[in-house]
Amino acid sequence: MGEKINFTVNGKPVSVEIEGWEKLLDILRDYLSLTGAKRGCDDATCGACVVVVNGEAVKSCIYSAKKLEGAEVITIEGLTDGKKLHPIQQALIDAGAVQCGFCSPAIILELYALFNKNIDATEEEILKALKNHLCRCTGYETILEGAKLAQKYLKEGKVF
Repeated sequence: MGEKINFTVNGKPVSVEIEGWEKLLDILRDYLSLTGAKRGCDDATCGACVVVVNGEAVKSCIYSAKKLEGAEVITIEGLTDGKKLHPIQQALIDAGAVQCGFCSPAIILELYALFNKNIDATEEEILKALKNHLCRCTGYETILEGAKLAQKYLKEGKVF
């Protein structure tokens, strides 16, 4: 017999019956058809699965679904209304920090969680937040440039 958990995903209430072994990534991709978080490693080494839970960036491939009761989850699909880009998304595009797109959603959400806590994060704090993300396409200089540009866009209240 499964266990029912109730939580919020992208501002919408969700109720899911789980067996208990599932990770948050399984719930998002297999139960809710939200595929922005990627399954890259299943052991928290690549960072492609990062989403935001209760304001914190978490690796959903190791985050137990049992801990979701009452939680607020934000995925890349819920960052905007689908008509406009979030300033962090636009900044990474403008900096040339997006190529294949596999790791981009997780990096965007990592920065989202960081900047919501501290819009004035230092370069060292940005690099610390990004250190657990593997990106084989762009290199990390453009991602750092995009993060700094995102800070600027957010501070200016830019809308895209």
